[in-house]
Amino acid sequence: MFTGLITAAVALGVGQLVAGLTGSVGSPVVAVGGASIDLTPPPLKDFAISTFGSNDKTALVTGILVLLAVFAAVIGVAAVRRFSYGVAGLAVFTAIGLAAALSRPTAGAADVLPSLVGGAAGLFVMWRLVQAAHEDADDRAALDEAGEPPARARSAAGELGDPGTSWVPRSPVAPGTPPGDPLPASRPAAMPGSGRRQFLVTGGVAVAAAGASGLVGRVLAERGDVSRARAAIKLPAPVQRAPALPAGADLHIRGLSPFVTSSNSFYRVDTALVVPQVAPSSWQLRIHGMVAHEMTLTFDDLLKLPMLEDWITLCCVSNPVGGPYIGNARWLGTSLSRLLRAAGIRAGAEQLLCTSVDGFTSGTPVQTVMDGRDALLAIAMNGTPLPVAHGFPARLVVPGLYGYVSACKWITDIKVTTWAGEAAYWITRGWSQQAPIKT
Repeated sequence: MFTGLITAAVALGVGQLVAGLTGSVGSPVVAVGGASIDLTPPPLKDFAISTFGSNDKTALVTGILVLLAVFAAVIGVAAVRRFSYGVAGLAVFTAIGLAAALSRPTAGAADVLPSLVGGAAGLFVMWRLVQAAHEDADDRAALDEAGEPPARARSAAGELGDPGTSWVPRSPVAPGTPPGDPLPASRPAAMPGSGRRQFLVTGGVAVAAAGASGLVGRVLAERGDVSRARAAIKLPAPVQRAPALPAGADLHIRGLSPFVTSSNSFYRVDTALVVPQVAPSSWQLRIHGMVAHEMTLTFDDLLKLPMLEDWITLCCVSNPVGGPYIGNARWLGTSLSRLLRAAGIRAGAEQLLCTSVDGFTSGTPVQTVMDGRDALLAIAMNGTPLPVAHGFPARLVVPGLYGYVSACKWITDIKVTTWAGEAAYWITRGWSQQAPIKT
């Protein structure tokens, strides 16, 4: 059992280390977690949100690790009995990681490396541990064959009574050998516990290496943190400010949320296990499809556009009456309809297929965006640049629609198309295309 658990720890730790160099997309746990989210039926997804709330991703990762531990324990037991069984189990483990990594929308060739290198490291450790386990078994067999005396005899010989003496397994003595002569060289005395010591040393080193690899991998992954870049942004003044809140906007009723939801307590529901870290210097938004003029905006271009500020409420489709998955904030951004008019949106266009940097897609009705409401390409929330977890550096905010069609975070692409031409992430899973909130 311990053979399998240590093998899995090494495979995951080394995989995380490699993913720190190649990108989190290929991290075995992240990839499997993302694939699990994609394959989760909507009713089960609703259950997870209602049961675990904002901790749904933590619960998912915990569940994956528990299942992995069980699978790894079985592999370890099988490997000790027959090494080829362990190799087969580890191959399945590696194949799952590879398939999950390649299923990610933004996967590249380098994203297979974490699972491959991690699997190879796990194979080496498993071989060493199985070898040590077999040597331990051989040691035990040799002791039995040498004629280990019963416990009472060992006690009488001093094993319990006299700590200065110890029992040494006897070896057959050749005829004519004088009493007291050393054992024949052809039959050396067994060294009890040597295999067990080798197992403990190998396992200890492997566990330490797994922990160090995982920690270094995490540090490498965090080197792309954009907190400094976010703090350095100077927000432009809006040409249209949000109206001042009238007195009594907050009713101060116990159990009723305030009129303005703080950025820290604003709900977050998305499919990203790892929050994307997008540097403003590298961010771009492409607008294409059924337009007369394809456009590509940088973040500097976006900051130069006229900015609107408005109070906009967002709500998750999974939010029950009185639930927590709804929030109202003061958003700052440029007019989405203005951008589409500048691109020259063509007749017959029905939806904006919006793509996040992590490959998630949402479909927003063109008619809703163009009907005069303040649909924004937002850059700020409650007076500060967007929090990273809420879409920094830019996201979509469209009033009156459930979040899965109106609030694409970390947005990087808008394709103007038809409902028949493209299907967004949740639409392929049977959800409504247009999702208006009907109060």
